[in-house]
Amino acid sequence: MPEYRRPKIPGATVFLTMVAYERRLHFQAEENVNRLRAALAKVKQEMPFDITAAVILPDHMHFMWTLPDGDDRLSSRAGKMKILFTQSFRGVGALPEDVPLSRLKHRESDIWQRRFIDHVIRDDDDFEEHLNYIHYNPVKHGLVACPHLWPFSSFGLWVKKNVYPADWCCSCGGKIVTPPKFGDIAGHIGE
Repeated sequence: MPEYRRPKIPGATVFLTMVAYERRLHFQAEENVNRLRAALAKVKQEMPFDITAAVILPDHMHFMWTLPDGDDRLSSRAGKMKILFTQSFRGVGALPEDVPLSRLKHRESDIWQRRFIDHVIRDDDDFEEHLNYIHYNPVKHGLVACPHLWPFSSFGLWVKKNVYPADWCCSCGGKIVTPPKFGDIAGHIGE
């Protein structure tokens, strides 16, 4: 069995995809999104990093995290976030129901898929493609018609930074939109 090794680049900006176990709709409920935000806040308090961009959809999420200079502990942060969310969702020490023995053997719950997908951002073009992918994702999945309509996204923050116009990829009022191009992203997003 091949051994997966994550790149360890201190201070990197990394695109991540995390998916709910069996694509369950855990994040459809706003209280669960709030649990996730609380878990992230606790991780950031213990192991600081920047959440550069984010979108939380009902069954998965995409992030761009920027690690501090000299720090490469991406997996520690992602694992801690998953644990804290699972404990707040299910209760500390509560066992999952109807989970395969292989998952129980690895102390895994029925909340998250086993791993997460990551991609180190290489340059400005790569950053822009992934930023666009994150913010267009609710539209791509048919959850909303326009990026500004999805409440669980960093899109509004990037509008305030003047990176996007408020009507970026917006089809409100019958405007026809051409979706952004995502280049080679499909090869590493896990969808």
